[in-house]
Amino acid sequence: MKIDLTETTSSKINQALVAARRAIGTPAIGMVLTLVIVTDEENAYDALKSAGDASREHPSRIIAVIKRVSRSARSRRDARLDAEVRVGSDAGTGETVVLRLHGELVNHAQSVVLPLLLPDAPVVVWWPQDAPSDPAKDPLGALAQRRITDAYAAEHPGSELAVRADSYNPGDTDLAWTRITPWRSMLAAALDQQHVEVVSATVEGESENPSCELLAMWLADRLQVPVERTVSAGPGLTAVRMETKNGVIVLDRPDGSLATLSMQGQPDRAVALKRRDTAELLAEELRRLDPDNTYEASVKFGVAKLGGRPEPKPAEAGAEAAPAPATAKKSAAKKAASK
Repeated sequence: MKIDLTETTSSKINQALVAARRAIGTPAIGMVLTLVIVTDEENAYDALKSAGDASREHPSRIIAVIKRVSRSARSRRDARLDAEVRVGSDAGTGETVVLRLHGELVNHAQSVVLPLLLPDAPVVVWWPQDAPSDPAKDPLGALAQRRITDAYAAEHPGSELAVRADSYNPGDTDLAWTRITPWRSMLAAALDQQHVEVVSATVEGESENPSCELLAMWLADRLQVPVERTVSAGPGLTAVRMETKNGVIVLDRPDGSLATLSMQGQPDRAVALKRRDTAELLAEELRRLDPDNTYEASVKFGVAKLGGRPEPKPAEAGAEAAPAPATAKKSAAKKAASK
């Protein structure tokens, strides 16, 4: 069921939600959180589809905030709110409210969203692209317990990681980090099987993919060994090689779907390691609302400390800084156990 509201208010939107629930025979609210999506008209469809798919696991009230920038000075002065309310089969397993803000209202989105939040339920804000430099200080981000960005969607992903590190606040996370969860799980499991000391590592992946840098920084931070970042043709992450005193541990995924895990003294094993879509990534992030300390430590480690590929300077797009690889070494088994 869809209800279109033109030149409306937050109060009328809430009334429409109640009326729509009654009309389809579900007056009770069974949603566990409010997901606020801050996007533009171009990317709204894909973002809402991903959020709707993720709501099958996390029934949510989805609020899409679309800021319609006015072209003329007169239009910018005229504040107007248009909304679309979706419930039932048109809104996944929860409710969806699409807000289109015009004129001066664009600068006061939090005033419109606040009355629409579910009472006594967590709030998550997601920027599919064009995230603010400091999500926690953004007016909408300040309403949330969890703030999700995506460095991969930035114009300069390498510089974006530095911005995320500088502005990190508990509750911040990034989908570039979520993408490497299966890789981190497989590498930690491999080190649990072989209690050996890792002396160096190499992360290989396509250029301008911040997930590769994050995985390299995670390895360098947890193992305290030199980690080199090298570039391949992709797709995405293609390989991780860890040099140990007993041989090489290799996790190789050349096709973006099936990986091969090779370890000294053991036969090669095929591992399903497909590239996941946005809905799966979003569903994973909605499972936890507490601060991700591992992400914090990894993103703050710094791309400049990796060997191989220099880090772009945040202040100057395309500029490069000289790498300074980490040198300390510790037991891989001990660090993997504390992951």
